[in-house]
Amino acid sequence: QVQLVESGGGLVQAGGSLRLSCAASGRTFSSYTMGWFRQAPGKERGFVAAINWIGSRTADADSVKGRCTISRENRKNTVYLQMNSLKPEDTAVYFCAADSRRSSSYSVHSQEYNYWGQGTQVTVSS
Repeated sequence: QVQLVESGGGLVQAGGSLRLSCAASGRTFSSYTMGWFRQAPGKERGFVAAINWIGSRTADADSVKGRCTISRENRKNTVYLQMNSLKPEDTAVYFCAADSRRSSSYSVHSQEYNYWGQGTQVTVSS
């Protein structure tokens, strides 16, 4: 069983930055692929970024490419999402997710992830 708790969301002006954190419980966190997804009001949950267990493979959605970086510190059981040059369209609830069935690869599909946090709100004002 893995529990995920996100933090770091908030209100920021367009062009600003935020770093989201996701703290995980459980001894096997370091072996799981991790992902970040987001959901804006009235929209489906969409992929943002993913990282494999050692951080050697990452993926970013086209909508955030060049502006977001996913990273992890396995000794701290934490995964991060650094977001720069934020835009109003980045406003959403951001969710951290774990895929216990993958280690070296990743998926961009939310249904492949079997553990989820409660989410943290990111609001970008224009």
